[in-house]
Amino acid sequence: MRRVALAAATLAAVILCSLSGGAFAEYPDKPIRFVVPQAPGSNTDLYARVLSAEMSKSLGQQIIVENRPGGAFVIGLDAIAKSAPDGYTIGMGLIGGMALTPHMVGKLPYDVVKDFEPVGMVGRGHLMIAVSPQVPIKSVKELIDYAKANPGKLSAASSGNGSPGHIGLELFKSMTGTQITHVPYRGGAPAINDLIAGRVEIMFEGLASMAPFVLDHRVRGIGVSGPARSPAFPDTPTIAEAGVPGYVAVTWLGVVAPAKTPRLIIEKLNHAVNDALKSQLMAERFKMIGEEPAPGTPEDYGKVIKADFVKWKEVIEKANIKLSE
Repeated sequence: MRRVALAAATLAAVILCSLSGGAFAEYPDKPIRFVVPQAPGSNTDLYARVLSAEMSKSLGQQIIVENRPGGAFVIGLDAIAKSAPDGYTIGMGLIGGMALTPHMVGKLPYDVVKDFEPVGMVGRGHLMIAVSPQVPIKSVKELIDYAKANPGKLSAASSGNGSPGHIGLELFKSMTGTQITHVPYRGGAPAINDLIAGRVEIMFEGLASMAPFVLDHRVRGIGVSGPARSPAFPDTPTIAEAGVPGYVAVTWLGVVAPAKTPRLIIEKLNHAVNDALKSQLMAERFKMIGEEPAPGTPEDYGKVIKADFVKWKEVIEKANIKLSE
């Protein structure tokens, strides 16, 4: 009797797997929504549009980009988290929304770790320390020495309170024991303009945004924040090798889906992301902004999210950075 029951259970499992496999084999059979938690024209939006066009070639379906900016990424990420876990809603998960914002707002309508399924990382980049041409600081060591000799007198611009540049500055201050005054702006453009004019002395900013001004010699790039030098600026040392051992502040973005999205669908999407990263269009995009493609598994991306979630929580709480209660 036990053998009969076991055989029946095995047959049922085989049938269920067969049916499920058939359903997943048909995925996707309609357009996919790609939520971007930033405004049209932003660096993230441009990434998403190139990426989605390339992914659609692998998946055989149109991918429609939908911008849902606002609330420090919360509006867009909430739309992803609360969508049906069927593979027809995916979106961009950035370091800002996945590892920084959760520690700076009073209450999130979702749990970053529990309510999202990592699909795959897309790219990683650096912050760059840029110095105004009006200031005679030409290296990270000179910056540290000047800051220690003049506590509180250096002003550091950022594209906004709680931005990756702001958090990167706070980590730098903590690790070097320096006092530098943070000056938040409403966006990177006005902050960079004031840096060029000398109204602020330094700025931590994403390499993609800062690169054109460094190349034009309108500001001086003295260090990048990754564990290795940027291929776009091979002569610029990392902050770690230039005087702050152990300093790493990597920016990243990737694709996420709602939690409980079936594994076979996640694998199809991951394959499409990794295929897209091999394309000429994506290669040109990365080269243009000095960032690097980061192909890998969903688990690789999940580990990065969890590790940076923990790392930046400590930095943000120590600096007491808040966006809202």
